[in-house]
Amino acid sequence: MKIHRNMQRPKNRGALRLKLGTAYYRLKRYMLWAFGGIKFAGRGDLWSLDNLQYEHFTHQTPLLRNLKDVDMQLQRNKITNLRIAVERLDGVTIHPGQMFSYWRLIGKPTRAKGYLPGMVLDRGTVKAGIGGGLCQLSNLIYWMTLHTPLTVTERHRHGYDVFPDSGRTQPFGSGATCFYNYGDLMIKNNTSQIFRLELEVDESHLRGAWKSSAPPVCKYEVYEKAHLIQSEYWGGYTRHNLIYRRVYDLDGAIVGDEFVAENHAIMMYAPLLPG
Repeated sequence: MKIHRNMQRPKNRGALRLKLGTAYYRLKRYMLWAFGGIKFAGRGDLWSLDNLQYEHFTHQTPLLRNLKDVDMQLQRNKITNLRIAVERLDGVTIHPGQMFSYWRLIGKPTRAKGYLPGMVLDRGTVKAGIGGGLCQLSNLIYWMTLHTPLTVTERHRHGYDVFPDSGRTQPFGSGATCFYNYGDLMIKNNTSQIFRLELEVDESHLRGAWKSSAPPVCKYEVYEKAHLIQSEYWGGYTRHNLIYRRVYDLDGAIVGDEFVAENHAIMMYAPLLPG
């Protein structure tokens, strides 16, 4: 199973080209939201709170991490940003045939809405940006969704692998980055059940759960294949893998083995660390 390929050296595009490109793709996304014929999910009601109590998957991630050369104030600001975004997403329900759009529900992060400068990744570098840190929320929702029968129709991954693995418990490339508004996370409900997203930011963790109107009939195991670190002709290193998930029935028998995603990223650190 050979998936790696030679990746080109990163290109430094001019500020004007980046600005025009961003405006173009944002306009395309606004047009999709308005005229794409998609039935979008929205906030649930008291009925959904009382009746969607069958838990399919829960997950939590720590709010603060020790990251080399990253200002901790950016992480503390991230907590504020997460609280604001969670208020927009907690309680969203996806009825059969509806689509969940991360950015359509949250809206554009701005200072006027209370968002603070947090950590954002820009072409392989870490910098401060308004609303930074919301990728932790999209990562959480994506990972939980892979453990449900919901269908991910749009997901993005950073083209750069910025930090070495530190206490990693999930496969490389199993997250979903976000960039307003066209770097979206979109999830469709192709089942006959109603699903409800529950989110919380407490003192130490971001927590989430997918619940529905019917109990789960399967369990899922997400894993990677063909992981590879490769030296490129231009002097850098790249990282590659495939993400799959095994589907089990409630008796533990495998009933499916599904391809999920293919990942390619330019590494921003030396892969061969000294002992």
